[in-house]
Amino acid sequence: MSRLLPRAIRESGHEFTFLTRDLHHYLRSAPEGTAHPLLGARNVITADTNDTEALLPEVQRLHAVFGFDGAITSCDYYLPTVARIAGHLGLPGPAPEAVHNACRKDATRRVLAEAGVPGPRFAVHEEWADIARAAREIGYPLVVKPVDLCAGMYVRRVDDDAQLAAAFEALADFPVNARGQRRTPAVLLEELLDGPEVSVETVSHGGAVHVVGVTDKSVGGAPAFIETGHMFPAALTAVDTEAAEQTALGALKALGLVDGVVAHTEIKLTSAGPRVVEVNPRPAGNRITELVRHVTGIDLAAACVDVALGCAPILRRTDTGLRSAAIGFLVPERTGTLASLDGAGLRDAPGVLEVQLAEPGRQVKAAGSNNEYLGHVMAGDPAGAGARGRVEALLAEVRSGLVIR
Repeated sequence: MSRLLPRAIRESGHEFTFLTRDLHHYLRSAPEGTAHPLLGARNVITADTNDTEALLPEVQRLHAVFGFDGAITSCDYYLPTVARIAGHLGLPGPAPEAVHNACRKDATRRVLAEAGVPGPRFAVHEEWADIARAAREIGYPLVVKPVDLCAGMYVRRVDDDAQLAAAFEALADFPVNARGQRRTPAVLLEELLDGPEVSVETVSHGGAVHVVGVTDKSVGGAPAFIETGHMFPAALTAVDTEAAEQTALGALKALGLVDGVVAHTEIKLTSAGPRVVEVNPRPAGNRITELVRHVTGIDLAAACVDVALGCAPILRRTDTGLRSAAIGFLVPERTGTLASLDGAGLRDAPGVLEVQLAEPGRQVKAAGSNNEYLGHVMAGDPAGAGARGRVEALLAEVRSGLVIR
């Protein structure tokens, strides 16, 4: 989204000021010879975005000069900060408390449980003795989660006390997130849910929540939960689609995310009915927004810009010629150096929409989250729900030429 949002802002005829505490992060992350799209801002200003209380008066001073019309971010870790800024400046946006509760997995669980929205049995503790006792009360197998990380980082299935202890120690050894923010030591335990996982993509404006559609998800990398692919729309029955949508709407209403939010709500379709996994008060990552755009013509990045400005989003569907679009990720299973990765001819293959593959020579880490991909392939199907099968066949060809030493 850090690349899609600047494009959407420009195409909507707007300008933006980029506020960051680490400009070099964006200089490093751009391919050689290119500039990160966020650096195309009219103004680039360095400030300590991790100190919200100090940031608010600074942004107030900037507002007096530039006259901002909205506040927006592409990073999970700054969603609560942006909500605070918007509220402080009197700009459009969801209530800061609602965004905070959605971004903190433990707070989400408590709010949804109090509202009667179905989810897994869970417990939240900081001390090992309490965690071990809660695990026995809920019963193995369990899912262990940090309450304040994203991209599946440190989310693990555990089947016994030894695995739980290892997951607990790994989290304790990661006290600061990727943006330099100190983490809370709380650990979330959840019962392991059966069934497939999907996500419901929505846009909220003026107190109404509009469902754009449901995306499916494939997961691998056990005991981690790594997203290996998605297809939009999900190949579900009408009954399951409706159940997923209504559960997501209930979660958004309970959290108060009914205005100024593009949301990505993850749902498990269990044997006992739909259960909420997470509610993310921002557009979906992993190029899901592009899957939606290829099939429906709806640009969720542009909708995110619109609602941040208090404008009605454009959610009119157009005939794009595609009935489904899917993406598959190349997930490394071992650590080493990428020696070869053959994607020759992929871009010219029928139905292919995007190809991105890592260059040989890159240092590779065995994947433990969604942050270690070696690339992706995206394809569409004009006839029906065949996009996923097409992507899986193409990725199988790529894997056959993958060498890590």
